[in-house]
Amino acid sequence: MIKKGTDLEIKDIPIPEVGNDDVLVKIMYAGVNPLDNMIVREEVKLITPYKLPLVMGNEFSGVVEKVGSNVSEFKEGDRVYGRMPLDKIGAFAEFTSIDKNAIALIPDVLDFDEAACVPLTALTALQSYELMDVKKGQSIFISGGTGSLGAMAIPIAKSLGLHVITSGNPKNRQRVMDLGVDEFIDYKTQDYSQILSDIDLVLDTLGEKELEKEFKIMKNGGKLVSLKGLPNAEFAERMGLSFVKKMLFKFAGRKYDKLAKKNNQKYYFLFVEANGKQLESISDIRLETSIDEIFSLDDVNAALKKVASGGSKGKTLIKIN
Repeated sequence: MIKKGTDLEIKDIPIPEVGNDDVLVKIMYAGVNPLDNMIVREEVKLITPYKLPLVMGNEFSGVVEKVGSNVSEFKEGDRVYGRMPLDKIGAFAEFTSIDKNAIALIPDVLDFDEAACVPLTALTALQSYELMDVKKGQSIFISGGTGSLGAMAIPIAKSLGLHVITSGNPKNRQRVMDLGVDEFIDYKTQDYSQILSDIDLVLDTLGEKELEKEFKIMKNGGKLVSLKGLPNAEFAERMGLSFVKKMLFKFAGRKYDKLAKKNNQKYYFLFVEANGKQLESISDIRLETSIDEIFSLDDVNAALKKVASGGSKGKTLIKIN
């Protein structure tokens, strides 16, 4: 897939070469995410300045075709899945060559289509909890937890011993309760900021319009990870960005840093990275995967438009092979 304007076009490209530490994967399914549209619209260029032309796609499931000379962890025929590394995306293709440390074996209980729903959202949850240094017994509020992120974030949080509270559409209440949610807040009839207080942790999926309220429900010393807010100085330092970007993001995120500082809280922005070891760590956790619609590779632009329109009831996938 090559980016061209606001649409993608199908191109014949060579099968990628396999480096010594790489694995050649025949991709079966690729997940389509809001991040893909953000990249097309060049909204993340300050974080990841992709050069055009570009093979798009951020997560996949597939079969190992070939391994590099330094790879002993995987073999031909293995079922694998992963989030593409930030500097080398390309899941909307028949084949990808990917660093061995970015992938993991697919758990036996997942089919290829189900597996393609997992990497991006599961890694988002895992890396958020790692940033917050979660402890058993702590409370966490996951805003808008009835979407695809909640399907991963909730069971992973429960496996870590957290008390989980989420908000969302009431029609999805029972589904998230079945995943282990301890308290559910109906966003249509209830205001979580009037109900919750003294919360240890917040995983924000809603961004600027809700962040101030989310800080208010946290206890002194609480920690918040945002997926939709703005990067700050801490993010730039953690990602090893240039001095100029550190200054830029320090300015961009200063509002949230000030809000956090009032009550000795911490604000983190997350841009999820590839990590095969973290994917391995969830192989024993019961995860719910929900597929909304599957498109062919020829219909990739329709898939992107569907995701951009919002209101999905699960993951949108592209069937590659």
